[in-house]
Amino acid sequence: MAEVLKVLTNIRSLRVLARNESLELLESILEKLQLVISEKREELLKIQQEEKERQERIAKYKDLLKQEGITVDELAEILGAEVPRKKRETRPAKYQYVDENGVTKTWTGQGRTPKAIQTKLDKGQSLSDFEI
Repeated sequence: MAEVLKVLTNIRSLRVLARNESLELLESILEKLQLVISEKREELLKIQQEEKERQERIAKYKDLLKQEGITVDELAEILGAEVPRKKRETRPAKYQYVDENGVTKTWTGQGRTPKAIQTKLDKGQSLSDFEI
């Protein structure tokens, strides 16, 4: 099949092939190719039309849901689909400290304790000393 496509897409190969064949045969091949091309075009147009109609239906349903005050999450819950998770909000900083380089930084209290705070905690300071 790849060899056939190689010949059909190369003008030199087509000329060599056509040189040894009759005009009637070449015209017959041309008619068949034109028929296949027109069928392919019709098929693509049909697919495009179906997709356009589908998008129109989706837009219609979106408008209808909006008019009725139904959210996507509510609809997904009704249909049994998994509701997309909302991103967790970032926590506000609870503590403020100065690092080894003299830069003031903040920490939410989650995760690993920053080195600058930990060294001061080890020296006897309280975590409440760093609260904002």
